[in-house]
Amino acid sequence: MSQAILLTGATGYVGGRLLRALEGSSDSLRCLARRPRELLGRVRPGTEVVGGDAVSGEGLREALSGIDTAYYLIHSMGEGDDFEEQDRRAATNFAAAARAAGVSRIVYLGGLADESHELSAHLRSRIEVGRLLGATGVPVVELRASIVIGSGSLSFEMIRALVERLPVMVMPRWVSMLAQPIAIDDLLAYLLEARSIAPSLASVYEIGGADAMSYGDVMREYAHQRRLRRVMIRVPILTPRLSSLWLALVTPLYARVGRKLIDSICHPTVVRIDAAEKVFRVRPRGVRQAIATALANEKTEVEASRGSDSRSAIGRPRPLGSRVGRQRVDCREIHVPLPPEDLFRAVRRIGGKTGWYAYDSLWRLRGVLDLMFGGPGLKRSRRDPDQLVVGDVLDCWSVEAIEPGRLLRLRAEMRLPGRATLAFEVTPAPGGSRLRQTAVFDPRGLAGLAYWYGIYPLHALVFEGMLRGIANAARTTAARPPLASREKAA
Repeated sequence: MSQAILLTGATGYVGGRLLRALEGSSDSLRCLARRPRELLGRVRPGTEVVGGDAVSGEGLREALSGIDTAYYLIHSMGEGDDFEEQDRRAATNFAAAARAAGVSRIVYLGGLADESHELSAHLRSRIEVGRLLGATGVPVVELRASIVIGSGSLSFEMIRALVERLPVMVMPRWVSMLAQPIAIDDLLAYLLEARSIAPSLASVYEIGGADAMSYGDVMREYAHQRRLRRVMIRVPILTPRLSSLWLALVTPLYARVGRKLIDSICHPTVVRIDAAEKVFRVRPRGVRQAIATALANEKTEVEASRGSDSRSAIGRPRPLGSRVGRQRVDCREIHVPLPPEDLFRAVRRIGGKTGWYAYDSLWRLRGVLDLMFGGPGLKRSRRDPDQLVVGDVLDCWSVEAIEPGRLLRLRAEMRLPGRATLAFEVTPAPGGSRLRQTAVFDPRGLAGLAYWYGIYPLHALVFEGMLRGIANAARTTAARPPLASREKAA
């Protein structure tokens, strides 16, 4: 039976994933956002976006009108030192507006914690928000979760950044605390099922994956799956405050929330009450499978990101490329006034005697350096000057995928601290075709990151030149008369 759903927090990590899932259902969906413009480009036709602010209460009455189930995924952890007060006002305003609108249930995602311990400000606020949401009598299905394993999750990205960047890691005492990580797909399954929970069953449900393990064990499993050798040294002296400062230096992205995050993991976050098993059909996976799925899904996310990571409206690629999970992406495109088949003909001839369409001297130098370090260099050339099939060697690359007239993707065979691919995609466009070039690098540890950012200025120069060179070669070839016509003229 379809419902009218209100989703808050759709611009966040979990909310963004839930948005996609809800749009695939038969429910009528409305999203509340403080800045609606940021969300309008992400939703499908039929999804309503309304403006409002839970902290001030503005727009809540209109947003909740006619709603059956409201998802509350709002928090203020990154807003400053007064985040607890902001969380308190937002929850109070939302609960009152939901009661006035006759909402059947509120689904709230909180934090897993043992309330008998002295909690961090962040976890204390998460618990309080759940109570405030239910204070007006609207049934609340409160899901309390620990670490979320998925590309983009704050806790998972923190773990990833530490493991990827530090060959030797100092392990403070909090790293040994037990947690019960849950895969993002399993969390979404709980959230989706919660919208059909009977109001009489509205309660607090502790949810987690199949494994309870320490943060250190999660780091070791991530390193194992990424084939990274890491030395972990346990020390008893790194306090949460010092840990957060250290974290901010190593992973600057988390400087604003690092202290709150570290404070929240100084106590075990494991499921103690198994009520969710009796009410929900979800059977969560373990940490090994959750990490494997997160890493595998990033390949799809890179493909999906190519459009958004290409040139902006002013025609310039992003400085230092973009990041999708652990992978670094450089995406560029150019419009060429030729049919796709004419443009792809030039793409297909890249490498070998044709060269790389720009800065061939730099390519030769790269080949010499690769030979010096035991790689193949450029000595392998290519099998045929015009035709390619999957598996063909192309100098220091090999053909990973080819779709005639549309796509050529190469995999780097040279010695690198990571895995690299280079793709050329030709698509029809008004007045001709669009050539999109996407370089993807999956760095291995700190050496891989140093390589990407150190070589990026040269990559920017070479890749931009390659685009122009391919376009010029395609125009030149298209302008030549057919061979039979030239022979007749002669």
